[in-house]
Amino acid sequence: MHAEDGFIAAEKHQSQIPALQLLVAMGFQPLSQDKAVQLRGGRLRNVVLDDILVDSLMRINRFTHRGREYQFDLEDAHEALRRLKPTPDRVKGLRATNQDVYDTLVLGTTITKAIDGDSKSYSFRFIDWENPGNNSFHVTAEFSVERSGSTQTKRCDVVAFVNGIPVLIIENKRPTESLKKADSQLIGYQNEDNIPQLFHFAQLLMSMNRVDARYATVGTPQKFWATWRDDEDSDYHIAPFANRPLTEAEKDAIFSGDFAGARPYFDALSAEGPRAVTAQDRTLFALCRPERMLDFIRRFTVFEGGVRKAARHQQFFGIRSAMVRVKQRRADGSRKGGVIWHTQGSGKSLTMVMLGRALALDKDIANPRIIIVTDRDDLDKQIKGTFKSCDMEPVRATTGANLLELIENRTPLITTIINKFDSALRGSAAIDDDANVFVLIDESHRTQTGRYGGNSQFATKMRRLLPNACYLGFTGTPLLRKDQNTLTTFGGLIHKYAINEAVADEAVVPLLYEGRMVEQQVTGGVIDKWFEKISAGLTDQQKADLKQKFSRMDALAKTGQTIHAKAYDISEHFRQTWTGSGRKAQLVAPSKAAAIRFKQVLDEIGHVSSEIIISAPNDNEGNEEVDKESKDLVRQFWDQMMARYKTEEEYNRQIIEAFKGSGDPEILIVVSKLLTGFDAPRNTVLYVCKPLKEHNLLQAIARVNRLFEEGNDEKQFGFIVDYEGLLGELDRALTTYSALEGYQAADIVGTVHDVREEIRRLPQLHEQLWDLFKSIKNKKDMEEFEQFLGDDAVRHDFYERLKAFGRCFHIAMSSDKFLDVFDEAKADTMKRDWKRFTELKRSVQLRYQEIVDIKEYEPKIQKLLDDHVVALPAETIIEVVNINDPAALQAVVAESGVSEGSKADRIASATKRTITERMDEDPAFYKRFSELLEETIRAYREKRLSERDYLNDIVDLATKVAQKDRGQDVPHVLQGNDDGQAFYGLLKGRLRTQAGEPVDGEEAGKIAIDIISIISSHLIVGVWSNEVAQNNMRNAIDDYFFDVLRDQREIHVELEVLDGLEQEIMSLAKARFP
Repeated sequence: MHAEDGFIAAEKHQSQIPALQLLVAMGFQPLSQDKAVQLRGGRLRNVVLDDILVDSLMRINRFTHRGREYQFDLEDAHEALRRLKPTPDRVKGLRATNQDVYDTLVLGTTITKAIDGDSKSYSFRFIDWENPGNNSFHVTAEFSVERSGSTQTKRCDVVAFVNGIPVLIIENKRPTESLKKADSQLIGYQNEDNIPQLFHFAQLLMSMNRVDARYATVGTPQKFWATWRDDEDSDYHIAPFANRPLTEAEKDAIFSGDFAGARPYFDALSAEGPRAVTAQDRTLFALCRPERMLDFIRRFTVFEGGVRKAARHQQFFGIRSAMVRVKQRRADGSRKGGVIWHTQGSGKSLTMVMLGRALALDKDIANPRIIIVTDRDDLDKQIKGTFKSCDMEPVRATTGANLLELIENRTPLITTIINKFDSALRGSAAIDDDANVFVLIDESHRTQTGRYGGNSQFATKMRRLLPNACYLGFTGTPLLRKDQNTLTTFGGLIHKYAINEAVADEAVVPLLYEGRMVEQQVTGGVIDKWFEKISAGLTDQQKADLKQKFSRMDALAKTGQTIHAKAYDISEHFRQTWTGSGRKAQLVAPSKAAAIRFKQVLDEIGHVSSEIIISAPNDNEGNEEVDKESKDLVRQFWDQMMARYKTEEEYNRQIIEAFKGSGDPEILIVVSKLLTGFDAPRNTVLYVCKPLKEHNLLQAIARVNRLFEEGNDEKQFGFIVDYEGLLGELDRALTTYSALEGYQAADIVGTVHDVREEIRRLPQLHEQLWDLFKSIKNKKDMEEFEQFLGDDAVRHDFYERLKAFGRCFHIAMSSDKFLDVFDEAKADTMKRDWKRFTELKRSVQLRYQEIVDIKEYEPKIQKLLDDHVVALPAETIIEVVNINDPAALQAVVAESGVSEGSKADRIASATKRTITERMDEDPAFYKRFSELLEETIRAYREKRLSERDYLNDIVDLATKVAQKDRGQDVPHVLQGNDDGQAFYGLLKGRLRTQAGEPVDGEEAGKIAIDIISIISSHLIVGVWSNEVAQNNMRNAIDDYFFDVLRDQREIHVELEVLDGLEQEIMSLAKARFP
C-alpha cells in the first residue's frame, strides 16, 4: 500500500481500527480476536474473560484481620465470579438483570473467611472504583456472541473490558452511514432472542463514525441516544493519544484475523505524519479514558423506575462543577453554593438526583444530609418519586413539625415544600449548624426572590434554621436582569445550559411560533368574514349546522365573543392538523371561568375532546373572577369534579394520566397549574390565550419541547400558537417584546423560531424531491418513474425525501402564514406535486410488494387538503400476492391497465418475500432460487429481456418456488421426504470419498437421513432454550462425522468446512423442528 493510493473509506479503516488505536493509547490492552475467544474458554455464549477477571479479583482484594493483611484464595475469586454471572434462574429480563449486575459491580459482595477459628465477612470488590489504575483494561474487535437458543452468532465491532467484564460496546459505521442504523443494531442485539447476555454486563453503548458519535446505556430508546460536548478537553490534549505509535505487540493484536490486511495501510498513514482529531476521537476520549469511564458508570448512570439513564454532558459537567464548588469554604466555615441553570426539558430533576448521589458517594464529605426543596406540592411529589425510583429513599415532610423532627433526627434525605419552614421555625428556636447539610432548591428563582410566589420570607427562615447549610439552586429558565440577586443569594452561577444548546444537542425539540389574531371588534361583517374562513370546504349542510351553532353563541354577551372566536379557531386548527395523530395540546386560559367557557364552546362544536385542570376555587385568591356569574360558574364546575373524583388529588391524577396517554382528552385547558413540573412528551401544541410574561411564558412554552417518538412518528417541533400577540410577528429580537424584555438577549436566543422560517424550507425540499428523478427524460411517463424506483436504495431515498417534504408541507398547510410566504400559484404547485408523489409512492409500494409505514403525515395533509377542496386519491390497500395460489398469480397476469413489467415486478417482489421468509427452512433450495430471481431481474433492468419474457420467466420461477420444484436433483431415497431434501441440500458437494471424489447423491441422501435421526433422538421439550441439550446434539453430530463417516465409511469433510456445516445443520434443525 503506497501513500499515493489515498484513503480507504471502509468502516474498519475510517472508524473501527482508529477507535481501537485510541482506546489502546488511553490504556486498554488489545486482544487479538483469537485470544479473546480463548480467554472466554472457547465458548461463544460466554461473554466474560474468566481468567482475567479471576486474576484481577485476586490482585485488587485484600482483607485485614487483627491488624494483619491477608490475601483471598483462588476459591474466593471463583465464588465471586459465580455470584456475578446471572444464572438462568436469576435472569429476570434485560433491564432488571442489568441493574442487578450494576449493583453488584458498584457495591461488591462479601466473602466469609475463618482465621484462627474466627469467622467473619469481608468486603470483596469487582472493580476498584477509587483507584482506576488498579484495574485491568482490555479491548478487542469483531467480538462474536452466540445467540439465545441458537448456534448463530452476532458480531460486535468493538468490546472493551474492565477486569475481564464487558462494559463498553461500540458499533462503527463508515462516514456516509447514518448512526441511527448503528443505534438500532445495538438496540436489536439486546432483544431476548439475540445476545442479551452481553448486555447484562454492558454499562456504556456507543455508535460512531469518523464525523459523529452517540452514546447511551442498556435499554435506552433511540430518541434518547445523545451526543457529547466536552467542557474540558481540547484537540490539543487528544492529538497525542490519537497519534501515539503502536508497539509491535499491539499491532500484532489489532491487525489480526479480519484486520490483518489493513496493517500496511495504517503503517503508511502513520509514516505520513499525524492525523487530524475527529469527532469520534473526541467522544471516545471524553467517555472512555479509564478514570472518566469508571466515574461516569458509577456516579452518572441511574435507574429510574427500572429504566436506566445515562447523564448528558451538561448534567455531568454541572454536577462536577457543583462538587468543586461545595468543597470551597466561606470565612465562617460554611460551604459555597450557587445556581445551576439548565433549560427546561434537559433533565433537571435527574440532575438533582445525580448530584444527591454524588454528594452521598463522596469520601471527603462525612455524613452528608440532603434536603430537596420545591415550592409546589405537585413538584415535591415528582422530585420525591424521581429520587425513590433511583434507589435513594427520601422521606417527605408532611407538616412543618414533621420537617423539624426529620432535621433534628438527622434524616439523610428529605423532600419538602418551602412553606413548611415557616411552621417549623415557629415550633422550635433550635438551629442546626451542620455544614454538611445540602439544600437543593428546585425552581430557585421562585423560592428565593419573592417576586414569583412571594416566598422570600420563607427563604430567610430556611436560612435561619440551617445557617451553615450549603444552598444549591436549580432553575430551568434564565434569570431576569433585575433578579441577578438570586445568584448572589446562592453564591454565583455554577453551570449554564441554555435553550439553543439543548436544541442543538437534540435534547429537546425546537419550538415554532405562530401569532394568530382573532378579530376583537365583533361586527356582522367581521363575523361573516371569519365564518367564511373557518367553514371553507364544508358542505352546505355542514355550513348550516355550524351557522346555527354560531348564532346561538351570538346571543351571548359580547364579552364572551373573543372566547368563542378563539375556541372555533383552536378547534379547527387541531382538527385539521392533529386529530387522530395521538398528539396533544394545552390551552392556557386567562381565568378559571374562561377555562370553563372554552370547554363549553369546544364541546358545543364537538370536533375535539378536552378537559380542564384548575385548583380549587378560593375567595382569597385575588380578583381573577370579578363577576358573580363567573364565580358561580367556577364553584359549580368544581362541585361537579369533586362529585365525580372525590378529591382534588384524584381529579388531577386521572385527568393528567389520561392526557399523557394516546386517547382523550386531546386538549388540556389550564390557567396556571401544570405550567411547570409536568411532563407529557406527546404534548405538541400550546395555544396561548392569556397574557404571559417572562418566567411564566418560558415555563409555559417549554411544556411542548419534550422529545416524543411513537412507531415511525417522531416529534420534530413543538408549536406555540399565540392569540395574545405576545411576540407579535417575531420579526425583532426577543427582548424587544414586553413579554421578554427583562432578560439578557444572549440568555434567550433560539427560544422560539418563526413558523415562516420552516415554511421557507419547502422549495428546497420540493426541489430535492424532483432532483432524484432528474435522469428521467419524459417526466409525464409514470412507468419510467416506477422502473427507476425498482432499485431498493433509490426507492428508500425517495421515501425519505417525500417524508421530509411531507413533514414541512404539513407545517405549512396548518399555518395561516402559508400564503404570506408563497403566492397561490406556488402553493398550488406544491399541493399538486405532493398528491402526484404520494400516488407514485403508493403505486411503487404495490408494484414492489412493500408494506412500509411512512404515511406519518399523509392523513393529516389529506385532511388539510380536503378542507381546502383538493381531491385526493383513496388509500390503496396493498394486497401481497400469494404465489402459492395459481389463481392469484394468473389474476395478476390478467390484470388490465398495468404494464407487463409492473406485473412481473409485483410477482418478483412477492417471490423474494417468500424466499426470505423461508430461507432458514431450506437454505440450499431457496438460495438457488434467490440467485435465479436476481439474475432474471438484472437481465430485465439491463434490457436483455423483453417485458413479455420477463413476466413469463418470473411466473415460472414463482411457480417453482411455490411448488418446491427441485427438478431432477432429488435422490431416490429422499423422494417425498421434504426434511431429508433440505438437509441433503446442505451436504451436497461438501462430502468427499477417500479418493477425493464427490460422494454420489444416493449416498449423501442416506447421510441426510442419518443426521435427521440423530437430531430426532436429541429433541426434548425446550431444547432450543437449553444450552446443554444443544451441545449434546451438536457433539453427537460431530461424533457421527468423525467416528462413522470418516473412520468407518471413509467419507470426509474438510476441517475448515465442517465447523460451518455443523452450525448450518443446527440452524436448519431449529427451523425444521422448533
